[in-house]
Amino acid sequence: MTQARLAGQVALITGGSRGIGAAVARLYSANGAAVAIAHEPDAKMKKLADAVADEINSKGGKAISISGNLADPLCPQTLVDETRKAFGNISIIVANAAASSPTQWNQISTEEWDLVQNVNVRATWLLAKAAYEDLKKTQGSIITVTSVMVETGQAGKLHYSTSKSAIIGMTRVLARELGPDGIRVNSVMPGAIQTEQELEESPDQDRVAENILPKQSLKRRGVSMDLAGAFLFLASADSSFITGQVINVDGGWVMY
Repeated sequence: MTQARLAGQVALITGGSRGIGAAVARLYSANGAAVAIAHEPDAKMKKLADAVADEINSKGGKAISISGNLADPLCPQTLVDETRKAFGNISIIVANAAASSPTQWNQISTEEWDLVQNVNVRATWLLAKAAYEDLKKTQGSIITVTSVMVETGQAGKLHYSTSKSAIIGMTRVLARELGPDGIRVNSVMPGAIQTEQELEESPDQDRVAENILPKQSLKRRGVSMDLAGAFLFLASADSSFITGQVINVDGGWVMY
C-alpha cells in the first residue's frame, strides 16, 4: 500500500471493469479501501472486472467483482447488498457506469432513450437510496460522474448529454438533502479521456487527437489515471467540507 487516505473504507464502484472505474478501484485500494467492482452482465466485462479484482487482491488489497444490469431497477440494491456482505458498511459510492450510443437526435428510439436515462440517471438515484443507511453510519460520500458534453453540446449525444445534465442537478439536490446526515455528494466532469472503449471505437487516434487537442489548454490526451486523483480527493477527508460541487478534469477544455 502507499498512503492510507481511505483506510478502513468500503467503496462500491460501478463500471469498474476498465477505464476510469478500474483506475479508481486501483487507486482506492492502494489507499486502503476495500473495493467492490461492479460490471455489466457480459462475459468480456466480467473477465476484465475479475482481472482488476485479482490484481488488487494479489497486491494485498481487498476486492470483489459483482455482475449487475443497471437498467434493472432491482440491481442497485443487489450491488449494495453484495458489497456490504463482503466488506461491511459502505462509505463510498462511485456511480461511474454509463450507457451511451452515437445517434442523431431524431433517430433515437424510445427504447434507446429509456436505456440511457435508466442506466445513467435512475440507477445513480437508486444506488444513493440503497446505500443511504450505510452512508449515514459511515459519514460517507457519493461521487457521481457527469461529462464535458453537458457544456459542449456535442451532436449525436442528445440522450447521453441530457442524462449527464440530470446528474449535475441530482448531485446538487442530494448534497442539500443528505448534508444534514453528514453525507457529501459531488461529481466529476471528465473531458475527452482516452479509455479502452475509445481505442476500440476510434482506432485512428491521430485523427482523434487532431480534433480534441486544439480545444484543450493542455496539449496531450487525458487518460484514466488523470481522473483517479479527483475521485480519491472527493472520497477522502481532504474534501470533508466540500459537497454539491462539480470538478472538471478536462485538460482545460471548458472553463467556468
